[in-house]
Amino acid sequence: MFAIVQNNQVAQYVPDGSGFMWDGVQYPPQWTAQATQEEFAAIGMVPVVYGTYPNDYFYWVSADAPVISATEVTINYTATPKDIVQLKSQMTTQVNQTAYTILLPSDWMVVKAVETSTTVPTDWNTWRQTIRTQAADAVTAINACTTVEQLAALPSVQWALDPNKTVLGEVQAAEPVAEPVAEPVAEPVAEPAADTPAQ
Repeated sequence: MFAIVQNNQVAQYVPDGSGFMWDGVQYPPQWTAQATQEEFAAIGMVPVVYGTYPNDYFYWVSADAPVISATEVTINYTATPKDIVQLKSQMTTQVNQTAYTILLPSDWMVVKAVETSTTVPTDWNTWRQTIRTQAADAVTAINACTTVEQLAALPSVQWALDPNKTVLGEVQAAEPVAEPVAEPVAEPVAEPAADTPAQ
């Protein structure tokens, strides 16, 4: 982004790579990439430098008035914390929903174990409990925060991989967990009867 500055005021913003009209002259889209410093100075154009944009999940964000210098225009932001009670509720709901979604594909194992009086495989049972523990710990951490700044600083939950997932340099997607379905047994095909010779 560039700005044309006149009388210590931003007269016009120009997106990089965009054509623009100034002082009755139409400038082509490639002008900002090809112009010399002297050509920039001739029309009062300088680059725009933006400050770090706050996380708008946690803050209401507004742009400050531009700060103009001889070499650039700087734009910073004001971050106003959102309501902490509402944020906690949203974050708690998100954690619990994520845990539910992660566990849902393997719920059939638990149902089958109950219906057949068997047990869930140990590795799956351990993993499912780990997910529940991670969710509970995350909710505890959320509730322990007393400021929006503390909420914003909480790390993302690194959910445990289920036993079907493999790590080989990076997480590789496993096939969906589904209850095995028996292959249908084909009906035997009867051999055609031999034609009876005509009498």
